[in-house]
Amino acid sequence: MNIFDRPKIDGHCHVLDPTRFPYPAEVPYHPHGQEIGTADYYKHVMDAYGTRHALLVGPNSGYGLDNRCLIDAIAQGGNRFKGIAVVHANISRQALKDLQVQGIVGVAFNTSLHGLDYYSDIDPLLGLLRDLDMWAQFQVSANQLEALWPRIQRKGVKTMIDHCGRPHLADGPNASGLQALWELADSGLGVIKISGFAKFSQTGFPFDDTHAHVMKTWNAFGPDRCMWASDWPHLRGTYRLDYGTLLKLMERWFTPAQLQAMMWDTPAKILGW
Repeated sequence: MNIFDRPKIDGHCHVLDPTRFPYPAEVPYHPHGQEIGTADYYKHVMDAYGTRHALLVGPNSGYGLDNRCLIDAIAQGGNRFKGIAVVHANISRQALKDLQVQGIVGVAFNTSLHGLDYYSDIDPLLGLLRDLDMWAQFQVSANQLEALWPRIQRKGVKTMIDHCGRPHLADGPNASGLQALWELADSGLGVIKISGFAKFSQTGFPFDDTHAHVMKTWNAFGPDRCMWASDWPHLRGTYRLDYGTLLKLMERWFTPAQLQAMMWDTPAKILGW
């Protein structure tokens, strides 16, 4: 089956519509130009490439804690979309339950952007997410997961890791952040997104330097806990990336059975489609 015809669930993408939902002034980075992707346009992208559902992630870039664009996209998408929101650490249980009703399945924590200290007070929130059966989604880089993993383990919250854990490849395969990643895999608490190669490659497309790590990640987490994602529309990207070329790369790296698992079976089960 051609990769474009294969039914897919995109496990990580963003929608930005600053015309309808202006960026808050206090958010320092405002995506523009080709970084902007409205929900209406993304649905055309989905139709072109056989993507039936998508997990929309609230972007720290542009919107920060403003989830209005995300919630609107989920509402207008029917059953096509679910979401990961960005929230205050002190959000109430009821406010989280209200977000659940609107299609939000978890909360994003971006230590790659904000650093570890920014999230020093999230343990009560992790407990709420556990109690409500919601996901804690972490975008870490280099060795940040080493500091987060004991907190995740202590709270027992189910965890999504973005973009293969974004290792610093120069640190080698025994880096402390990677050891934490493999411990998370062994724990059964975590799932991981096979995505974001541009965020840790040093050579650029077709990301040959990331291949060994991607395959080790696949083997550590297994087909039941890996899901593919596009990261569309590639915020803060330093060079052009396209949906189709990323899909063709997956077709080269993975077998049809593996693609079926990461692009449909696993995300459908994990996200309730």
